[in-house]
Amino acid sequence: MRRIISFHLPMWLFMVALLFPFYWMAVTSLKANQELYDVRANPLIVKAPSLVHYGYLFARTSFARWSLNTLVVSVVSTAISLAAGTMAGYALARLRFRGAGPLGIVIFISYLVPPTLLFIPLAEVVRSLDLLDSPLALILTYPTFLIPFCTWLMMSYFKTIPRDLEDCARIDGASRLGAMVRVALPLAVPGILSAGIFSFTLSWNEFLYALIFLTSVEQKTIPVGVVADLVKGDAFYWGSLMAGALLGSIPVAIVYSFFVEHYVRALTGALKG
Repeated sequence: MRRIISFHLPMWLFMVALLFPFYWMAVTSLKANQELYDVRANPLIVKAPSLVHYGYLFARTSFARWSLNTLVVSVVSTAISLAAGTMAGYALARLRFRGAGPLGIVIFISYLVPPTLLFIPLAEVVRSLDLLDSPLALILTYPTFLIPFCTWLMMSYFKTIPRDLEDCARIDGASRLGAMVRVALPLAVPGILSAGIFSFTLSWNEFLYALIFLTSVEQKTIPVGVVADLVKGDAFYWGSLMAGALLGSIPVAIVYSFFVEHYVRALTGALKG
C-alpha cells in the first residue's frame, strides 16, 4: 500500500495529466461538427467517429506542404547545429586554451537570451540577404539558438569520456582528429542523439521566427500554417485545428520513442559531467 501511494498513484496521475491533451485532440478531431458543438454531448467520448476534419485539413489547406517544409527545416537545422555543436563541445572539453571555461558559460548563456530580443536584428539580417518568405531563412536562424545548447550538452558529455582512451589512440599513432573520430565520437553517440532530439523538437515546434519570416501559404510550417488557416478572426475550426495539432505532434513523439533511452542516458551523463 505504501508503494502504491508513494509511487504508482503519483505516476499514474502524472501519466494522465501528460497524455490527456493528446486524448482531447484525438477526440475533438474525430467528432463531426454536429456532435462537436452539441452542448449535451459528452466531451470525452466520440459517439460517431468521423474523418471529415482530416479530409478538410488535407483537401482545403496546404498541410502536406507545411509538413514537408517543417521536416526539411528541422532536419537541416538539426544537422548544422549538431555538426557545429559537436566540434565546439569537443574543443571546449578537450583542448587547453585560455578562457575555455568562461567561453563555455558564455555560449550557454547566449542560449538563454529570449527570442523576442533577437528576432528584430535577425529579421534585418534576413531581409538584407533577401531570404524573407523562404525556408532558408529559418534554416539559417534556428542554429542561433540550437548551437549554444548543443555545444553545452556535448561539452558536458565529452567530459564524462575518459581522456586516457584518446591518449592511448594518439600513442598508437592517431592524430587528434583521428582520435576524436574513431574514439570520442562513437562513445558520444548518446549525447549526439540527445542533442539531435532536442534540436529537432525545437525546430519542429518553433513558432515566432516562422511567423515573422514566412508570409506565403506554401512556405509556412505546421505551427504557423495551422493557426493562420484554421483560426480566422473569432472563428475557430476546432476539429481540423485539433487534427493538425495531433498530426504535427506525431513525428516528435516517434523520434522520442525510438531514442528516449539514449536521451535519458545522455542527459544524466551531461549533468554528472
